[in-house]
Amino acid sequence: MPNSEQQQPHFPVLEMVLNSIADWVNNHRAALGHGSGLSRCDRDEVMQIANDLGVSPGELQELSNKGPGSADLVQKMLLALGIDAKALTQSDPLVMRDLQRLCTTCGDKGRCAHELADGTATAHFHEFCPNAFTLDALFADKSKTIAQ
Repeated sequence: MPNSEQQQPHFPVLEMVLNSIADWVNNHRAALGHGSGLSRCDRDEVMQIANDLGVSPGELQELSNKGPGSADLVQKMLLALGIDAKALTQSDPLVMRDLQRLCTTCGDKGRCAHELADGTATAHFHEFCPNAFTLDALFADKSKTIAQ
């Protein structure tokens, strides 16, 4: 009878190679759209979801491929501007959803993250942020509320 206390052999190099291959396969599947939530939906379901969200099916696919944290920077930008994201979500969920949608598809995430980390985003977001117009409007509304 084999000893159940016996340890399994450990091969760190082999484990590293196998984990790298598994990561590559997962990334490849994600790039092809396999494994995303929408890949399990039929065409009509995708159309209905897109319609419910007010986006095209292509835009919905693009958004779903970006991943769950792809709009995190808009939360940080709102905080930097002194706008309460939770209050905005409650008072105007459509505006918040639009801010998140544009943030998700933004091509300047690197600059945004850098400016937020440096504390310079509030001075320069007009140069790179696709949400600049809406953020200005929210900031103006916030200023009006404070002045009253």
